[in-house]
Amino acid sequence: MSIDFLGMQAFLGIVEHGSFQQAARSLNLSQTAVSHRMRKFEESLGVRLITRTTREITLTDAGRALLPSVRAALGALEASVSQLRGAQGASRQWLGLACLPTVATWQLHGPLRQFAQQWPQIRVRVLDCGIREIVELVQSEAAAFGISVDGASTSGLQAQAVAVEPFVAVCHPSHPLAARSDIHWHELGQTPLIRISLPAGNRATIDEVLDGHRIFPNWALEVQRTALALNWVHAGLGLTVVPRLAVAHGDGLHVLKLLGPQVTRRLVVLTRHGGMADAPASALCDLVTAQIRSALAGA
Repeated sequence: MSIDFLGMQAFLGIVEHGSFQQAARSLNLSQTAVSHRMRKFEESLGVRLITRTTREITLTDAGRALLPSVRAALGALEASVSQLRGAQGASRQWLGLACLPTVATWQLHGPLRQFAQQWPQIRVRVLDCGIREIVELVQSEAAAFGISVDGASTSGLQAQAVAVEPFVAVCHPSHPLAARSDIHWHELGQTPLIRISLPAGNRATIDEVLDGHRIFPNWALEVQRTALALNWVHAGLGLTVVPRLAVAHGDGLHVLKLLGPQVTRRLVVLTRHGGMADAPASALCDLVTAQIRSALAGA
């Protein structure tokens, strides 16, 4: 047996508002449409539910008997729809942020704490990944925005400059070079270095600059991830060269500014064309970019 919910809706509207005209207005329908729905509903039941005169609408015995069930059924349906919409609304409360791991590791703590205070109903999903993945995540709307590097293929996304990030040398505090605050590349000589062969292209950035100056460091070891290279520096296996934001103050490693030549990369915010219309996404983006600029200004 099919349930005529449209007919039930018309019946309840007529009873509650006392006229076909008022019911039509409340349902945003024409009076003819309401009359048609009511007639079909009565025909499907095989009984008259209301009696209509020029002055008033009255319920028949069948109508009075059916009214509580119709009201309960439509109320339950409305509650179920509201619950479903609420669940969908809750699922939309996730805000995606795609970010380079070297930035995400140490630069997102503060912005996320501030964001949670300002937008407690929003949950943040941080997608720490490489440049290509960041582009794909922003394009697919899995991320509202991405923190990446300039110069890579952005496939039609908007790129807004954030800051210029230098690469630095990192050594163990017990290393002889830990007494210095900066160093020229050629001074590294045969010092064992740990190279990071990232798909993101940091190795290519370094090699391009050094090759142009005919500088060939002693790359004694090679790894795939920045975190492992820094762990090996902790273990005393050598120095490494990483973007400045990859190293936190107070993490037990010594940072040296690299001079002559300086290697840098430009950090950008990637968004879809038209920017971010969503207020929480814009707020989080502002917090993250402000943190990045502040961290590099104090580096």
